Amino acid sequence: MMGSKEQLAAPLQQLPPVDFCCVYGSSLLPSTQDKKPMVDYILGVSDPEEWHLKNLQKNKDHYASWTAFLGPRTITQIAEQIGVGVHFNPFVQWKDKVLKYGVIRMHDLVNDVLKWEKFYVSGRLQKPVCILVDTMDVAELNLANLKAATSAALLLLPSEFSEEDLYAKICSLSYMGDLRMLFAEDKNKVKNIVGGRFDSFRSLYMPTLKEYAVDGLLTLPSSNDSGGTIMQDHGLSATRSLVFSLPQSLRRHMGAKLGEKHRLSPTGRVIHEVIVPSRAEASKCMQKILRRQVMVSSARQAVAGVLSAGGMNAARYLANKMSKAWKSRV
Repeated sequence: MMGSKEQLAAPLQQLPPVDFCCVYGSSLLPSTQDKKPMVDYILGVSDPEEWHLKNLQKNKDHYASWTAFLGPRTITQIAEQIGVGVHFNPFVQWKDKVLKYGVIRMHDLVNDVLKWEKFYVSGRLQKPVCILVDTMDVAELNLANLKAATSAALLLLPSEFSEEDLYAKICSLSYMGDLRMLFAEDKNKVKNIVGGRFDSFRSLYMPTLKEYAVDGLLTLPSSNDSGGTIMQDHGLSATRSLVFSLPQSLRRHMGAKLGEKHRLSPTGRVIHEVIVPSRAEASKCMQKILRRQVMVSSARQAVAGVLSAGGMNAARYLANKMSKAWKSRV
C-alpha cells in the first residue's frame, strides 16, 4: 500500500475542501508490478462548478490547458452531460507521487451508491477502498451497495463455490461490458485485486454473508478457512429474495423484461416485485442489463475523459493501460 492513511490524505491539503474522499485501485495493493503506481482518488463535493473554480485558482496546472481556459462550468458540463458525472485530473505530480483524482457531485455519488444509476462509483466502492473524508457517512450508505453486490454475485454463481470465487465475482460486476477490458486492461486484474486484499474483502462482505446464512439463503463453512465451500439455495424463493435485494433501478429494468406483480406493504406502499420464472432466466436477465449499463457508462466516461484530459494526457493514460494489458498477456 502506498503509505499510511495520513500520507494518502496529505495531498488534500493542496485542494479545496471536499465532503468525501477515498483512495481506490492498485495503489492499495500490498505489492504491485508498478514501482510508482498512480494513486487514484474519488472526491465528492457539493457543487463541482464552485469547487473547480477554486481549484483552478490554486492548481491550474492540474487541468488540461484547454479545459482550464474554458473554465469550471464547461468542466462540470462535460463530466455530467457527456460522462457519468466524474471529472478526472490524471498525472498530477505531488512530491514523489503521481495522482489521479476524480471529482463528482455528492448527490450523484449517493445516487449511484444506492441506486446503481451509472454503476460507476458504486462499482469502485464494492471493492476495498481507503476512506479519508466522509462528512455525509457514505460508508454507512455503502452497506446497501455491498449487500446488493453480494446478491448480484450470488445470482451468477453455482450452488457451490469458494469465498474467493464470490469476491472475484463481486469484483468483476463493474467490469462486465467495460470497453477498456477488451484491449487496455490487465487480464489478471480481478485475480490480483482479490488476491492482494482478501482479508479486506472478507471484512466488507462477511456481515452480509452471515445475514444470508441466518436467512437460509446459503451455508457457510464451519471453520474460518477461506478455502472452504459455500453452498447456496438455488430455489425460486431464494432467488426472489436475492432479486429483491438488488437496487430499485436494476429491478425495474428486470421487471420490464421478465414482468412485474404488485402488492401492498403493511404501511400501504405499493411494492413492485419482479416475476422470477427461473434462476437461470433471472441471472441471465440481470447480467445482460448490468453489462449494457457498464458498457454505456464506460463509453461515456471514455469520451468525457478524452475531452477533459486533453489529447496528450489521454494518449499517455491509454498507453499505460495498454502496457499493463500487454504484460498480462505475455
